Amino acid sequence: MNELRVISVKIPDEVYKEMVLRVPEGERSNFIRDAIIEKLQKTPKPDKLLEMEQRLEKLEAEFSQMRKYLADLELLAYDKGKIDLHAFCTDELDHKIIDYLIHYKGATTPELAEYLKTNRWLILNRLRKIEKTSQKQLGKSIITYYPGEKIGKKKAWWINEEFIET
Repeated sequence: MNELRVISVKIPDEVYKEMVLRVPEGERSNFIRDAIIEKLQKTPKPDKLLEMEQRLEKLEAEFSQMRKYLADLELLAYDKGKIDLHAFCTDELDHKIIDYLIHYKGATTPELAEYLKTNRWLILNRLRKIEKTSQKQLGKSIITYYPGEKIGKKKAWWINEEFIET
């Protein structure tokens, strides 16, 4: 063991009395030292914890990128109806948006805002969030925005057909 340092510790009287009963007089310093060392070994080092967190985030990003590549190459197949589209929803509003898109296959933000009786900017932000989250987790977005005309709608959001049962 390397150089020893002297410290003083204030402990409750009950703890001191218990230690006096259980630990012989010449062994108390060793007991306290061992208790501190044991406790320190169980406590993670903050820099190691931060490093592990960063490595995990990096791995998640790389895994997400691999899923995206596989989806682009169409090697990652999705069984129709096997993906829970509501898994990307955070609250009831998101669930209603997804339900509407599943039912009508697509919608513009003003249509959704009118149906849900809310602000279209809120709807737009929710759609973007769902798109981004699903893209990150699946490698392919469950909804997409198409600015051109499709089935009589311009500038609308469409549910990705490969994720829903027909």
